[in-house]
Amino acid sequence: MTQSLADLTAQILDAARKAGAQSADAIAVDGTSVNIEVRGGKLENAERSEGIEIGLRVLLGQQQACVSSSDTRPEALVLMAERAVAMAKEAPIDRFAGLAEPSQIATDTDCARLELFDASEEPDPAALQLDSIRAEAAAMEVQGISQVQTASAAYSRRRIHLAATNGFAGGYERTDRSIVCTAISGTGAAMERDYDYDARIFQADLKSAELIGRTAAERAVARQGARRPKTGTYPVLFDEKISSSLIGHLIAAINGSMIARGSSWARDLLGKQVLPTELSLIEDPHRPRTSGSRLFDSEGLPTSRRAIVDKGILTGWTLDLSTARQLGLESTANASRGTSAPPSPSAGNLELTFGDKTHTDLLRDMGTGLLVTSMIGSTINPNTGDYSRGATGFWVENGEIAYPVNEVTIASNLKDMLRRIVPANDGERHLSRVVPSLLVDGMTLAGD
Repeated sequence: MTQSLADLTAQILDAARKAGAQSADAIAVDGTSVNIEVRGGKLENAERSEGIEIGLRVLLGQQQACVSSSDTRPEALVLMAERAVAMAKEAPIDRFAGLAEPSQIATDTDCARLELFDASEEPDPAALQLDSIRAEAAAMEVQGISQVQTASAAYSRRRIHLAATNGFAGGYERTDRSIVCTAISGTGAAMERDYDYDARIFQADLKSAELIGRTAAERAVARQGARRPKTGTYPVLFDEKISSSLIGHLIAAINGSMIARGSSWARDLLGKQVLPTELSLIEDPHRPRTSGSRLFDSEGLPTSRRAIVDKGILTGWTLDLSTARQLGLESTANASRGTSAPPSPSAGNLELTFGDKTHTDLLRDMGTGLLVTSMIGSTINPNTGDYSRGATGFWVENGEIAYPVNEVTIASNLKDMLRRIVPANDGERHLSRVVPSLLVDGMTLAGD
């Protein structure tokens, strides 16, 4: 990976101009990834990939086209640009397409302070295999575990660079290191499965393989003897490991693409209460060592901290340039893109206000109800917010876990659910989405 991505994107833009593009942007991504999986203490699967992907978006007035390739030879760049311009000539007019104005683009592009790149050496495949073996062995030591379905460790390193004819140019490097373990307890029809994992930018921050394996196993054993609860209306506590999905439904509903189409249940909620008044939802794209951190978005706009929800009130949508133009607003610098498609809005790092109670406190407060630890499937009506999902977890009686639960459906409406959530204080701050356990009263449970 010795080729300069800055030089490469400059070559792509030059080819686009010569092919007749009025404006254009280019993205280049290269990297390495390694994944090692073991089974029974022996190597089961080893994968390594290295490569480069490039993408070009050209604009002819209000017509645009995107092309991608993995061929970086000079003659291939010329053909790529010519093909993109030919496609743009046939494309329909998009009144909202276009690059940022030069006055809008970010000038601070030094991402070093975000600590997205671990400069330590790439781990040897043998070290990844050893992590996998250690996780598997720790899981198998837990009484009641019959097998380990998955024990794997992975590493990736990427370089990303974006440039445009409006003068923007910027890039960053990114590393990821992870360990995953999925354990199975019991045999035959009594089998139960659960998992644990950790993923970090810096290898030194990663949880131990033994802890991950043991946690996965203990979760799988705890699920033995699961049964269905009685149908009724009860409080539901969304465990921290899946609670971000609930906030994710709100984030999806305020995405500029949904709002511009008028197909979101939140389309009339701007400036209105969507969460309890003591809660805020903050997007902070500048948190160090966090996967969603960026100094600039995929259209070259500078990112900044913002309160998406401020003391319960929804303050704005998640916008890129196109959706902002459609709605007569300013972009929130939330453009995201790959190499083969134009930008679209996407939220980054999020943090919900923590409560002053522990997970155990909320269990006690709920009395009788359901603790949800995993979700199955999803039926969300995007227009009304009607919510229905399969769930597994634990039945709670008198504030204490009584027995494991499966094959239950929980249902309500997202507007009502979100306005009465009660957060715990157990969010994991290294995650991109920091959301603690959330208690929601009065949900419908469909069981026996």
